[in-house]
Amino acid sequence: MRPLVAGLLLALLAVPTADARKPRASLRAHLEANANDGEAFSTKMRSAVTGKNIVIEKVATISERDVVAFYPYPAEDGTYGVLFQLNDHGKLALDTLSVDRRGRFLYIFVNGKPAAELQIDRRVADGKLYVASGLTQADLLLLKKEWRLIGQRKKQR
Repeated sequence: MRPLVAGLLLALLAVPTADARKPRASLRAHLEANANDGEAFSTKMRSAVTGKNIVIEKVATISERDVVAFYPYPAEDGTYGVLFQLNDHGKLALDTLSVDRRGRFLYIFVNGKPAAELQIDRRVADGKLYVASGLTQADLLLLKKEWRLIGQRKKQR
């Protein structure tokens, strides 16, 4: 009986380590926030692109859950750019923010790093989010583990 209990206890302790998550790709798109929103709703940070102090909304408008596919390409500066294809939820969120927040900025983070700072200047109804450059080969490897390439068939799970 004791060996059975000890075996079950060992198995239960091993489950969390066996399920430890490997690094996964992430995409977060945060809107520019009002500086008066307060710390509960916004975060102050320095822009990686302009170096200015900015305020972004804490909750991402678009996340990795909204991505269905991507297409990488080499950028002129030796890094990579990516075009993300969004699902219906992401497409609606991008369309809505492009209409409601025209003239404001959208800050995109890929794998936890600032990737793009886009000024919203027109309606985006096609569900495609564009990061011009700044991604590394390691970033692309994580993206490939997470999503299919645009033009490929859906992954079989």
